[in-house]
Amino acid sequence: MTDEGLTPSPAAALTPPVTPSPAAFATSPASAPPPASLAALEARLAQDLKWLALPAPAWSPRRTHRGEAVSDVLIVGAGMCGLAAAGALKLLGIDNLRIVDRAPAGTEGPWVTFARMETLRSPKELTGPALGLPALTFRAWFESQFGADAWAALDKIPRTQWMDYLIWYRRALGLAVENEIRVVRVRPLDGLLEVTLADARGAEQRAWARHVVLATGRDGGGQPQVPAIARQLTRTRWAHSADDIDFAALAGRRVAVVGAGASAMDNAAAALEAGAARVDLFVRRRDLPRINKLTGVSSPGFAHGFALLSDDWKWRINHYAMSSQTPPPRGSTLRVSRHANAYFHLGSPVETIVDEASHLLVRTPRGEYPVDFLIFGTGFRTDLRARGELAPVVDAIRLWEDVFDASREGENGELARSPYLGPAFECLEKVPGSCPGLEGIHLFNYSALASQGKLSGDIPAVSIGAQRMAQGIIASLFRDDREHHYAALQAFAKPELFGDEWTDADAPDAAIDRDTDMPVAGAGV
Repeated sequence: MTDEGLTPSPAAALTPPVTPSPAAFATSPASAPPPASLAALEARLAQDLKWLALPAPAWSPRRTHRGEAVSDVLIVGAGMCGLAAAGALKLLGIDNLRIVDRAPAGTEGPWVTFARMETLRSPKELTGPALGLPALTFRAWFESQFGADAWAALDKIPRTQWMDYLIWYRRALGLAVENEIRVVRVRPLDGLLEVTLADARGAEQRAWARHVVLATGRDGGGQPQVPAIARQLTRTRWAHSADDIDFAALAGRRVAVVGAGASAMDNAAAALEAGAARVDLFVRRRDLPRINKLTGVSSPGFAHGFALLSDDWKWRINHYAMSSQTPPPRGSTLRVSRHANAYFHLGSPVETIVDEASHLLVRTPRGEYPVDFLIFGTGFRTDLRARGELAPVVDAIRLWEDVFDASREGENGELARSPYLGPAFECLEKVPGSCPGLEGIHLFNYSALASQGKLSGDIPAVSIGAQRMAQGIIASLFRDDREHHYAALQAFAKPELFGDEWTDADAPDAAIDRDTDMPVAGAGV
């Protein structure tokens, strides 16, 4: 077999992966539930919303600009975070909402594209994007179809079943998504945000919005991180773990994986299960991290309180957690180690990779290893300059390195490059007054971690993050429309009393005409 076709071309390396069509989901039990059971759950959800008087009536005035409609909020990304944000805004009475996603319908987010774990890492009981509504939880969705006994027997949530749940979530909340639309750029203009969008054919269109939410996932504030050494190699011989990889083409091949995080383990396992002849995992550390430190402090207090901490405490906590590193899930590690042809090389940083005529030669302090294909499970790098959609404003966005002296707490390039966000995940100006309107851009993706904690990427606290951001956005909308709302206050004239509800003991009775609210002629005057 030649090396051709093992990976996408360099130009395609960081584009959305090729994924199955939505029709592919129709054959799985989770996607074809007994209609009556889900119908009953949806009726329960509708009743709960009715009892809670949700969604609130629409209250934000519609606008046009240059003869074109203006959205109150444009959400870019219809994965878990984008849907949670849209749901939170809709429940608060924002109906002038637009949601776009670059992926085909049913493939938004990582769950059926570059996520390759068998199950989610999070405990099944976590309510995720349910926004405080019991009938909107994964558990409700699961039990309505498979029953309480099946729930009790379930260990972790299968990854593709989580995608099925999100597809239902979108439908249950009536969230309309425009698929295969990507954002090209966002810039403040005329007191609004001008957003350039492009469809699957590359045809561009302009949209106007008062707020833009970039719910763009793990790389939404940067890009996949690849060692510089990779750029010198034949592109068809390596991939990042977030690329679309043809694992079937790796059958009988020698595969190397660089890294020991969750994605490294999942990609190594996928290669082994596809029939790779041998998989070598090269790990810089002499031991794998054993303890997920942030799990030890996860609580509602942490989720709600982190954003209120001083900058030095935010940095201290994040820097310590990053330095400790997160271990790969036990299940993912066992998924690799159960294969006799899997080899863990600890204390083996990759020093050089030689691109030979027929293979790659990986050199570490402990040996040389010929491989046919290499996967970098080296994570992502926060770098707003890598995001083309932010190019018009990136120089104006305040970063942590602009405001925080890390010399006392420990240098950390990832945190230093992170955006320094406001309480509603909004971008702030590096120099006040330099980019009016910048605060209308909200980064509800992984890059918010430094400022907000893990509220915009992970399952445990995504509802808290979505509701916090939604509350901040609607407060801003109301503030900006205060003259409109004041005029509405002044114009409001619906009476609650008509004058016939009481008798003034010290004056003649007066009859009131209910149609005119005026005294009847000659009555008690």
